[in-house]
Amino acid sequence: MDIKIYVDADACPVKEETVRVAERHQVPVFMVSNQWMRLPQSPLVQLKLVEGGMDKADDWIAEEIGATDVAITADIPLAARCLERGAKVIGPTGKPFDDDSIGMALSMRDLNAHLRDTGEIAGNNPSFQKKDRSRYLNSLENILQGIKRTASS
Repeated sequence: MDIKIYVDADACPVKEETVRVAERHQVPVFMVSNQWMRLPQSPLVQLKLVEGGMDKADDWIAEEIGATDVAITADIPLAARCLERGAKVIGPTGKPFDDDSIGMALSMRDLNAHLRDTGEIAGNNPSFQKKDRSRYLNSLENILQGIKRTASS
């Protein structure tokens, strides 16, 4: 089985945690970005630089990802595209996206964008916390184990 992890890396706060879990499972990690960045050192990690703006990095992930792969992203439209390809998707806070939750997530994203545009709400996301990191590690571990179990049965 050929599992890969694709990370929407530009603003991802859990790069090191991703590599730690990937090393435990010997799964390659593609950190996808539109700019060079320093990454955790591992032979499993590859930086994929995509020119042409942020949407191009999303496009590359959505085109490359497959049904036994995992996407790490906070970008809800990208999460939806990855789910359409059959991949597992998890946000940096450990919240998984699935076919049941993605429609509501897209709707809330659009509603919040409208409310920000009209000045009804401020544009701040909640800050990333220690509990988010812990939840993320647990979720990624469970997802990888689940993919392996499904493939072996």
